[in-house]
Amino acid sequence: MSGYWEDFAVGSRHPTYARTITEGDISLFCALVGYHVPLFIDEEFAKTTQYGGRIAPSALIMAISTGMTEGLFRTTILGLLAVERGRFLAPVRHGDTVRTEVEVISKRPTKDAARGIVVFRDHLLNQRDETVYQIDKVTLLRRRPA
Repeated sequence: MSGYWEDFAVGSRHPTYARTITEGDISLFCALVGYHVPLFIDEEFAKTTQYGGRIAPSALIMAISTGMTEGLFRTTILGLLAVERGRFLAPVRHGDTVRTEVEVISKRPTKDAARGIVVFRDHLLNQRDETVYQIDKVTLLRRRPA
């Protein structure tokens, strides 16, 4: 889609594709960033926690959710100005299939007529339609050329 500022109506929701989180996703992410937390990499340790097994790191979940949304504004985004109110509501495990629904919370023009600000709320849902992660992203988007 790659929508311009004008294409997003407050209250509208835009679904993304779904993807399954794999053990490889978690292992590779932890190795890449040097995240050696037993909850994420040691199944036997993780079984002793409240989660009963390994879960995905929050930073991985944020990255996957953000990656899912890029099609909405691939060529029109000028910058991410802020992230606000990030909440992790339930664990994500390997084998879970997640998708993001992007809700338009607010929008406003800027002094520059070529740009506008949109606040998107990303809702990451699992295969049971439970919201597992939510965050507001304040973005600077191109406006439609005259």
